[in-house]
Amino acid sequence: EVWSWKTASKESLCLMWQKVKVQLMLSMTLLTTVFWYCRRLYSFLARLLKWWSNYLQRKLIRNLSVLPEVDLLGYSAREWKGETKQAKQIREAYEELYRSCHIKYLRQLKRDNYSVVRAVLFQIFSQGIPFPSWMKERDILKLPEKLLYSQGCNWIQQYSFGPERYTGPNAFGKLRKCMEALKTNWAEISATRDHEERGNLCNALFSDESKEYKLYEAIKFIMLYEVVEAYEQIKSREEPVHNLFSLLFARDSSSDPLSFMMNHLNSIGDSICLDQVELFLLGYLLEVRIRVYRLHRFNTEEFQVNYPDEYRREWNEISLLTEDDRYYHIPLF
Repeated sequence: EVWSWKTASKESLCLMWQKVKVQLMLSMTLLTTVFWYCRRLYSFLARLLKWWSNYLQRKLIRNLSVLPEVDLLGYSAREWKGETKQAKQIREAYEELYRSCHIKYLRQLKRDNYSVVRAVLFQIFSQGIPFPSWMKERDILKLPEKLLYSQGCNWIQQYSFGPERYTGPNAFGKLRKCMEALKTNWAEISATRDHEERGNLCNALFSDESKEYKLYEAIKFIMLYEVVEAYEQIKSREEPVHNLFSLLFARDSSSDPLSFMMNHLNSIGDSICLDQVELFLLGYLLEVRIRVYRLHRFNTEEFQVNYPDEYRREWNEISLLTEDDRYYHIPLF
């Protein structure tokens, strides 16, 4: 009886173990499968999230035409490696800016042919600089109409809008929209007293390509308008004009307003950038002293240049730096 009871108990335990063993094996297999699928799913989601993050980052950086600030010397070491004469000169120039001019950071700009206009306007807006005095006295929205109808400049129909090589009868309407964009955004941002809020407005504006291009075309047109005004004054000999206009008209390629527009303004933003004469004109019209650090002219008298060289004491000052007189950055003191 004892033997039978032990045998029966052993057989019952074995049978129970076999059933439990099967259940455990099935459970372990199921858990292993679930774990494997969860791991694969996690890996897939991680890759998807990383791709999406990189995509958004690339898109935002590509659309942001004024990038966040970076360390000046770190940028110099990263961008100008090597031991060529040019690389050494540029690195020395950056070290001089850091040591003597107390410039610690810079903001890189989108590398296109609006670079210098972008650098100037961004600083005017970010510093909250108000309209120049002459712009407060006139309605700039009426400048296209005045040029076309009052002064009979029908040739502005040949005006080109940077990369959009547009010409035709609708040029007047497009110029009017550009002037509206400049006036509205300038007034809104300069009226914002909080520095952080003003910075956010600037970042939003200079992240929208269609909006910022209108600002640049408005600035180009103001330059054209002032050149027409100066040309008429020179012809009528009513009053003296600034000597920069004499320099501008002395060039064979801009002997009159039409040639200035066709040979210079129309290509700005498309194939060329502003040259030094146009920089003088830009500073004069916006009533700001533009100080440019020209790194490729380091150790010469042209390392620091002011545009214009004659300015009023009450004018605000903005600073740019360039490595080649074509693409510009914004130095931060």
